[in-house]
Amino acid sequence: MRARLALLVAAVSVLIVIAFLVPLALLLRTAAEDRATVRATADAQSLAPVVGTADPETVRLTVEQLAAESARPVSVFLPDGTVLGSNATRTPAVELAGRGQSLTAETADGREVVIAVQGRTDGTTVIRTVVPRAEMTAGVGRAWLVLALLGTLLVLIALAVADRLARTLVRPIGELSEVSHRLANAELGARVEPSGPAELREVGGALNHLAGRIQELLVQEREQVADLSHRLRTPLTALRLEAESLRDPQDAARVIGAVDGLERAVTGLIRQARWRAPTDGSVVADAAATVADRVAFWSVLAEETGRAVDLDLAPGPVPVAVAADELAAALDALLGNVFAHTPDGTPFAVRLRAVGDQVVLTVADEGPGITADSVRRGASQAGSTGLGLDIARRAAQASGGRLTLGERAGGGAEVTLRLGPGRSTG
Repeated sequence: MRARLALLVAAVSVLIVIAFLVPLALLLRTAAEDRATVRATADAQSLAPVVGTADPETVRLTVEQLAAESARPVSVFLPDGTVLGSNATRTPAVELAGRGQSLTAETADGREVVIAVQGRTDGTTVIRTVVPRAEMTAGVGRAWLVLALLGTLLVLIALAVADRLARTLVRPIGELSEVSHRLANAELGARVEPSGPAELREVGGALNHLAGRIQELLVQEREQVADLSHRLRTPLTALRLEAESLRDPQDAARVIGAVDGLERAVTGLIRQARWRAPTDGSVVADAAATVADRVAFWSVLAEETGRAVDLDLAPGPVPVAVAADELAAALDALLGNVFAHTPDGTPFAVRLRAVGDQVVLTVADEGPGITADSVRRGASQAGSTGLGLDIARRAAQASGGRLTLGERAGGGAEVTLRLGPGRSTG
């Protein structure tokens, strides 16, 4: 923007300079030509009294003296054809002046000035002088050079002023851009110092207000999540007590394990609401261990509903760039969809493989399948919240991967999570 403004001002300045200086330069040349012609005419007219009254010898001496002083050829054509002074032929202008008409004419050597002198008894005498082109253009080149330097100086001054004005516009815009990028990177304390024109100051104030409002909303959201956790503590505690009172130790252990998992999920949500984990690969989880643990958890329900489970895990550890609780939540969401959207007895498979520089987690079933729109947040096919696939998608994106939906060759749904590999911590 700064360069474009400077280029615009330069173009306008050059046009203005040309519009003023070119006519001025032509006027200077015309004035120089007229000035030289006037001098030559005055010199020639100064000879008229002598030519009209003196004898030829006196006229000759006077003409030679004038030619030497003016450095211009001066000739006097007497009525009898005698030429005094500089040797010259009778030109058409001289012939015309011989009839009593004084004039100037352009020639190859310069400008010819002829003056008719009447009053002699033998006829009209003609005084002729020639203004050389060098005399007519004397000082014009120097004047044009001064004008060119002046025009260049004016353009440079205009560029300097334009650059300074552009800087006052570009700097606030650059600060607004920098602060907006910092806000996009979750630096919610970033603020801009309003400066520049009134419009930019207004935009800066609006951006600061927006950043403050976003910060307030996030604080409210995190506090609401934290408050929700406290509200869940009481029913979880009651559920734990109910589980401990079960007579069957296996049932009690299974329910208590589920309560523990729910508490861990709630705690993870609180932690995530109060502090966002980095997504640069510094968070590392063992995908093999996490997948094995969650599949073991869901296998109990699968056994009760008559579902066959096919688990195919790559030999661990398999590090991925996502927190273990987020990966567990994503897998829980995918397996929960299998149980929610397929009839009892439908088998499913879970596969974990390292493919290239990514880790691929696949959950496939032999049910009716799902549509690609299901990954949209809030979309649901069974009256649920519609957040399951979105949770999995966000977990994949947080690790630098993606979620894709497809269909198995023999029918059924196939959901694939591509996860970025976690960096080794040494």
